[in-house]
Amino acid sequence: MHPQLELLLEIQDLKMQRRGLADGTLGAVESDVFDIRVDEALQVLDDKVGELEGRLEDNVRERYELVSGKGPRVVAPVLNGICYGCFVAIATARSSEADRNRRVESCEYCGCFLYYVD
Repeated sequence: MHPQLELLLEIQDLKMQRRGLADGTLGAVESDVFDIRVDEALQVLDDKVGELEGRLEDNVRERYELVSGKGPRVVAPVLNGICYGCFVAIATARSSEADRNRRVESCEYCGCFLYYVD
C-alpha cells in the first residue's frame, strides 16, 4: 500500500478515536476502568494527528483538507468495485489494475481517497 494511504488511514483512525472520547461514548470507560484523563488523551491524539498531517505530501494534504471538511470519512474502501464513501461504482478499468493500492487515488464522485479490498 502507498505510504501516503497508510498515513491517511492512521489519521482517520485517530480522529475516530478522538470523536469517541470527545462525545463521551468512550470517555467513561477510559476514565473509570483505565484511569485515563480524557482531556489529556484528547491532547495526545490531537498532537499525533497534527504530526501525521505534517508528513502528508502537499498535493495529498490539500485534498485531505478539502475532503475532511465534508465529513468524518476521508479514506474509503472499494469493495467489489463500489466506493464505500458514496456507494457509487468505480470504473472497472481503475478497480481491476494490479497496482491500484500503490498509488493515491480519490473517488471522482465523493472525493474520498480510495483503497481497494480484495
